Amino acid sequence: MEDPTTQKADSAPIITPDDVCLRWGRHEALAARLLPVNKATLLSALAAVGIATVIIRFDGCGDSGQIEEVEALDANDVGLEIPDVPVEMLEQPWNEELAVAATMPLTAALEAHAYRLLGATHPGWENNDGAYGEFTFDVANATIRLEHADRYVATEDYSHEF
Repeated sequence: MEDPTTQKADSAPIITPDDVCLRWGRHEALAARLLPVNKATLLSALAAVGIATVIIRFDGCGDSGQIEEVEALDANDVGLEIPDVPVEMLEQPWNEELAVAATMPLTAALEAHAYRLLGATHPGWENNDGAYGEFTFDVANATIRLEHADRYVATEDYSHEF
């Protein structure tokens, strides 16, 4: 009888769950090194167009989630439109060693970076009861702050015997 786990010469390679986990871990490590570079790119682009603060609000549940609002403010907290200027962001393709540059409008770049940070810190945030929160991009302090709130259903069980 033939061993079903033995690979035949003309068949595709067998990929195990361990292989997938190793590839995922490698991908996440490579993608994480791009976060500070993309952060600097975004903060520089915001400063160049006179935006002091960007607030990105997100919400999700039931296995879907999205960015609800992107708000830009000047140094006096006056609302601004985000100009449609191109920004070159670095992305990490799956199963590749080298990052690639992708040019996109500033708003799209901000959203992409927020989704990447959210996925890195709270994977699955959109599942089940979900989560909500906001990112604050502070250009003057060169920071991005995430305020995140998970939703969940709590159950308290009691047992009585009389």
